[in-house]
Amino acid sequence: MQRPAELGDRSLFPRLEADVYAAHAAISPPSSRVEQAVADFMREQAAKGAGAFMRWKEAREALRPRLGALIGAPGCDVAFTGNTTQGITAIAVCLPWRRGERVVLCRGEFPTNVTPWLQAARAHDLQPVWVDAPDPLRPVGDFLDRLEQALRGGARLVALSAVAFQTGMRLPLGELAALCHAHGAELFIDAIQAVGAVPIDVVADGVDYLAAGSHKWLMGLDGCGLLYVAPERAAALRPLMAGWLSHEAGGLDFLGRGAGHLRYDRPIRQRADLFESGMANAIGLIALGAAIEPLEALGTATIFGHVDRYNGALSEGLVARGFRTLRAASVGARAGILGVLPPGDVELIALHAALGRAGVVTSTPDGVLRFAPHWPNAHDEVPRVLDAVDAAVAELRAATSA
Repeated sequence: MQRPAELGDRSLFPRLEADVYAAHAAISPPSSRVEQAVADFMREQAAKGAGAFMRWKEAREALRPRLGALIGAPGCDVAFTGNTTQGITAIAVCLPWRRGERVVLCRGEFPTNVTPWLQAARAHDLQPVWVDAPDPLRPVGDFLDRLEQALRGGARLVALSAVAFQTGMRLPLGELAALCHAHGAELFIDAIQAVGAVPIDVVADGVDYLAAGSHKWLMGLDGCGLLYVAPERAAALRPLMAGWLSHEAGGLDFLGRGAGHLRYDRPIRQRADLFESGMANAIGLIALGAAIEPLEALGTATIFGHVDRYNGALSEGLVARGFRTLRAASVGARAGILGVLPPGDVELIALHAALGRAGVVTSTPDGVLRFAPHWPNAHDEVPRVLDAVDAAVAELRAATSA
């Protein structure tokens, strides 16, 4: 019997070696619940082979509405994918583009939410339009004003991240969607740095498409993700990435009902799950089902409050030591990430390595020292992190002056 998850309690991660693991925005380590779920699946698959398929298929289907609940969507509008990129690519390929249409992209965005749109632009002669990334130290209205300027020229789609991967700045999805729709554009959100870390409600906010992966804040394994498509948008997609499992009910009948059921003319589903075109990543989905149990029990809003207090104390301590914080002033513009820049005489990559040697695991995307704690991180870790920073900075300064 697994003990219930508690904020600041990492007992579900007995194998975790780091003294402080603050890299959940990169890859989350799997919990003992995940390990157990994967072991159970593998044991039964090894024993029964195809005989285990239906039971585990039912377990995966039960996951769909649970993922929907984490983003405020009905389960029927959620598809399982291999990763965030696969979800974005699916929409980029299957939208019925018209030559010359404009796609609004963000400078400083993670390439996942840029490359598929640029490929679509090349294939369909679209016009990419760029806006500068939001500044976490400026009011979000500045970014919305820049976006509206881009939209005044017309656009088919706007592709943005819910949370910036470097700074942790969170965008107001409802305001974004309203602005896009007022100018006739659709909104695609990369939410890999948001789902599991902050509350999301795609239906209330009017988001058209959202993709995320399981290996960060959802705390699952690599190679698994989700795609939300608003039902009115799904109906307009061209099913160019459909496969044998994309057909409506009855597509599996030829495997178990005898002769005469093999057909190719069954309609393709007009839902997000049309992209579930072949066999799923069974292990990844079973792991994800176990991984999100603590998120469901604790609640995303509670987790965000816990992490935000942790990051607030850490940010204050780092600023006192000469670091520059990229933490937004407004609570509503924050997520789980704390991005900071070290003092000018301290080299970032060397500092990151020194912290790692001291047992404090961070990451360094795009020249930023990124701390990303999650619900298992206790607030009493903050003084240990600051002590490690002090020791690392002193070591690096001594080496420079020697």
